[in-house]
Amino acid sequence: MKNVAILVPETAVIEAVADPRYLFTAVNEFLKSAGKDPLFKVQLVGLCKEVKVTEGIFSIHVDAVLKEAQKPDLIIIPAVSGNLERAIKLNQDFIPWIVEQYKEGAEVASLCLGAFILASTGLLNGKTCSTHWLFANEFQEMFPEVDLTAAKVVTDNNGIYTSGGANSYWNLLLHLVEKYTSRELAILASKFFVLDIDRMSQSPFSIFKGQKIHNDPEIGKVQEFIESNYQDKITIDMLSERFAISRRTFERRFKKATNNTVLEYMQRLKIEAAKRQLETGRKTVNEVMYDVGYSNIKAFRDVFKKITSMSPVDYRNKYNKEQLN
Repeated sequence: MKNVAILVPETAVIEAVADPRYLFTAVNEFLKSAGKDPLFKVQLVGLCKEVKVTEGIFSIHVDAVLKEAQKPDLIIIPAVSGNLERAIKLNQDFIPWIVEQYKEGAEVASLCLGAFILASTGLLNGKTCSTHWLFANEFQEMFPEVDLTAAKVVTDNNGIYTSGGANSYWNLLLHLVEKYTSRELAILASKFFVLDIDRMSQSPFSIFKGQKIHNDPEIGKVQEFIESNYQDKITIDMLSERFAISRRTFERRFKKATNNTVLEYMQRLKIEAAKRQLETGRKTVNEVMYDVGYSNIKAFRDVFKKITSMSPVDYRNKYNKEQLN
């Protein structure tokens, strides 16, 4: 029997508590239907017996408070909402317990923004991690020692797991079911819950807005210039000269401020503009390519796929309703 402790933090997203509980209890039912013993014993664990969530609209009654919880084999940290620094402070008492249980052999999984609480334990330092793509910049600011790979849906590091944004935590839950049971049972669960079992990237869903939370106003002006002129041919030397910063210093400061090289930043702006055009209207891929400043179709496709994990044609077919008519 595997003891699964689903934490119920203050400001928890209620679905991220209920869904893993539902999944593991459903897998138990699948096992019983096959004449096998149930595998998972699920406990909701909180800092108090009743945790109010969603601004007090709902209450979650836990099975055990922290000091009464059974020794877990797996700890699940659900997504939290609202101000993330406040969420970490409200749930500070979970942190030493998570560290202690991990050192004693428990595995730990964070769902979506639960990664902020997991990262606060220090257990992610030097490890890869994913979280919601929209909060990637904030995460990197708060936890620079963690290797954030925000494009990934699931990360798996020596018994520490994280998931990407929002409903992508289902992919992590299926990953855990497969690890603890079998591929066959994970597929059954994916069919029961109508889930795409092996989705590996959240890149097609991300929206690039640029890292603007930094303390370099000159680089902020460079960003504004690039964003206003992304269709044009802009070189690093041109920017360096325009803003009177030596090239070497400019590249170093830009990367430090934005977490992107200048080339990456320009590419991501162009591709974000291309995505918006492909989502609406009837322009061909070539027309969109020219509009955002590319002239080589292979280069455009390669960069588009690198950033979104999809070809421009596949992206248009997925998101443009005009393609269905």
